[in-house]
Amino acid sequence: ALLSGCSAGGLAVILHCDKFTNMFDPSTRVKCLSDAGLFLDTTDVSGGRPLSRLYADVVKLQNIATQLPNDCLKRLNSTSCFFAQNLINQVKNPLFILNAAYDSWQIQESLTPKSADPSGSWSDCRFNIAKCNASQLKFLHGFRTRMVNLISGFTKPSKNGVFINSCFIHCQTENHDTWYSKNSPAVKNKRIAVAVGDWYFERGGAKLIDCAYPCDKTCRNKVVE
Repeated sequence: ALLSGCSAGGLAVILHCDKFTNMFDPSTRVKCLSDAGLFLDTTDVSGGRPLSRLYADVVKLQNIATQLPNDCLKRLNSTSCFFAQNLINQVKNPLFILNAAYDSWQIQESLTPKSADPSGSWSDCRFNIAKCNASQLKFLHGFRTRMVNLISGFTKPSKNGVFINSCFIHCQTENHDTWYSKNSPAVKNKRIAVAVGDWYFERGGAKLIDCAYPCDKTCRNKVVE
């Protein structure tokens, strides 16, 4: 069995992976795949934290604190425990993290929201990474570095899998072009579906982290003109 989800569904996978496992007989192979669910608690271009504010409202509105892992709540507040970065190392079941290091949704809504960019200096870059200037790319590279550093501990257990590419996109499992076409994104010549299959069937080689943008020529970047 494989529990998978994209975006908010990817976060839900991380939150409920171990509960999902408990629904099956111990002899059943059960694993979880989170696509684009690694939303980071980070600052935007103005120094604000819009995603953290949004998460705080969601946690309060839906009373999510009662569903969050106690191991996390012993260390952090409920808003922090809604961020995947603070949960992934405590997931006991095998988990695969698939994420773009330049996640287009996070760049547009968390790093460069219009509220943080009243002058509109990020208006081109936020929708097309190819239009970012040197200083903007430096900021986005910092986001990638933070993501890679945050998952470093997660990559160590053999049960876990990782595919972090340097693409400008959000969700890569729902479309054949990015999941398993002959030209789908690849890291070290391994396409996403192949990497997930190797991890699920324990064939090895399922911890792949891309070099920084713009090195990856296999990306299917999501560009809005």
